[in-house]
Parts: sequence; structure tokens; C-alpha cells
Amino acid sequence: MLAGKNILVTGGAGFIGSNLIEALLENNTVTCLDNFSTGYRENIERFLDNPRFTLIEGDIRDLETCKNAVKGKDLVYQEAALGSVPRSIADPVTSTQVNVLGFVNMLTAAKDEGIKRFIYASSSSTYGDATYSPKIEDKKGNLLSPYAVTKHTNDLFAKNFSYLYGIETIGLCYFNVFGPHQDPNGAYAAVIPKFINLLFEHKQPTIFGDGKQSRDFTYVKNVVKANILAAEAQLENKHEHINIACNESIDLTTLTHCIIKSLSKYDEKIENIQPLYAEARKGDIKDSLASIEKARRLLHYSPEILVEEGIELTTEWFFNNRK
Repeated sequence: MLAGKNILVTGGAGFIGSNLIEALLENNTVTCLDNFSTGYRENIERFLDNPRFTLIEGDIRDLETCKNAVKGKDLVYQEAALGSVPRSIADPVTSTQVNVLGFVNMLTAAKDEGIKRFIYASSSSTYGDATYSPKIEDKKGNLLSPYAVTKHTNDLFAKNFSYLYGIETIGLCYFNVFGPHQDPNGAYAAVIPKFINLLFEHKQPTIFGDGKQSRDFTYVKNVVKANILAAEAQLENKHEHINIACNESIDLTTLTHCIIKSLSKYDEKIENIQPLYAEARKGDIKDSLASIEKARRLLHYSPEILVEEGIELTTEWFFNNRK
């Protein structure tokens, strides 16, 4: 396990960031940088009394904030971003400001501080309309949303900084991450927590499209594990782009019925609820399945929790933490 390091996690009050901080605090000192635009204070409340934890409230779009945050750090995890394909289509300017300018600010601050390794959240959206399966890191398609463009731009900047300045950059390409502390509310909520929330309210969840579209859903503890492994992995190149997923695909109709079955243990009325179907959304890809051979080779990564077990753990957490 990674130990004895002074680590910065941007976006640490968010879903993935807070799960990552929880694991890192077992053996390290951790600073969280977040502006709480999409993250939540309640996600980090459990860390506030830990003497190894520090919170900086600030925005990665401000370079001085980034420079102050990286001082004395051994490692940076760049999780801060404005997520959601639909949000980026509705407001491409803000998504670009946060995801590109903010990213370059953090990368520059880390480079100037002399930090040797910069690990960041990339996205499966960068595969665009590529139709082959499973997805391999060096074969991309046409990008389908401003969000995908911003994440692909991050990959280009990271590779360029590694070439120019020698900083090691690792883009962990997440595929549909889900689990505890994920936001179920709002127009841009991810499908699994949103469906769980609706079903607890005895409402029908809506699947956009015919329900046959598939995803490589990845439980958050697998992602946390990959991030920790990436901190000390032996790289083949100064810049690496690595898929993090389960290499397991499930269509949205099957997924929805899996969630319904799991929730029915807590509320039998949920058992008879059926999903609704609506027109597919712009920017959504049809199918997504990752090759994780590179992650196995470079990180010695393998998923420990597959989708059905992950759904069980997630529904249990949401049941126990209902407001």
C-alpha cells in the first residue's frame, strides 16, 4: 500500500475523490482541494477530525490556488472536473473552463513544484463513436460531446507536458464508475444512483434509448485501487493512458432490473416497478466495453468487485444513508 506520502486530491469532496481520500488516509497525509460546485461537504465530514487531513476550499481555475495547494506535496491526484455529457452540451463554455483551463493550471503547478507523478481522471467518453469492442487505449473514434473533447484535451496536454518537462502523467480512463457517495440528484446525476433514488420513491426510472445500449460499469473501490496502484507503478513511458474498468458489459435494461431486484429486499413494492423508455440523448455512445490488459500489465490491476456485487453494496449503502 502507498504510505508516508503527502498527497493532494483535487475534487476530493466529490464521489470518486472522497472514496479515494478515505483509502489514502489510512497511511498518508491528504489535502483536499474543492470548490464545492459539484462536490459535497458531507462527503468529507468524516475526515475533518483526522489530523492527517486538510481542506482547501478553492477553484482549480485560479492558478495561484493550484500553486498553493501543491506546495510540499509528493503526489497529485487530479479528480476535479465538471462531469456529464448533457451538461457539457448545454454549457460547453463552463465545462471547457473547468476541465481544460483548470487541468492545465494543476498540471503546471505540479510541474513547477517538482512533483514527479501526476495521476488524473480520464474518461471513456474519449473513445467517441468507435464501434470496435473492447476499447483499446490507442484506438479512438470521433468525439461526441464537448465533455469528451475536454477530456481528450487533458490527455493531449498531459502527454505534451511529459514530453516537454519530464513529469510522469497517468490518465486513468474510467468507465461508468458507481458506488457509495455518488450524487443521486439533479438533472445530470449518473444513472445508477438516480435510478436507486427514484425507485425508493416508487417512481419509474427512464432509460434514454431502447435499453439495449451497454456499459462497462465499474464499482468505485476498483477505481480507488487502480489509483493507489498507479502511484508507484513502473511505467513504460512518461505518459500513460490506461483503461480502468471490469471488462464486463451489461445493457441498461438488465442493469435496471438488477437494481430493482436488489432494492426489493428493502421495499417489496419496488419489485413490480418497470422502467420507462425515451428517445436517446445526443452525445451518448451506444456500447462501451474496456480492455483492461494494459492495466493488468502496468498496474497489476484486476477488478475485485464486479457489477452485480457492486449493485448490492451500493443499494445497501443508499438504503442505510437515506435522508
